[in-house]
Amino acid sequence: MKAHESIDCLGLFCPMPIIKTTEAIKKMAKSQTLEIIADDEGIVEDLPNWCKMTGQEFLGIEKEGDEYRGYIKKIK
Repeated sequence: MKAHESIDCLGLFCPMPIIKTTEAIKKMAKSQTLEIIADDEGIVEDLPNWCKMTGQEFLGIEKEGDEYRGYIKKIK
């Protein structure tokens, strides 16, 4: 999936990937997509939950080896 912006959260553990996601999404325009690259498997549950709480659109997570690539679309 192609994203407008990407953040590298490799080596970071909860809650840092979500904190960095929050910071990044604030700087983006509505309807843009953000890719979050992480190796903390907590992102699998944390990212969709964060999207529900903040009103953003969760687009999915792909796993590549030990890395996760999560995608969200800015709605608000």
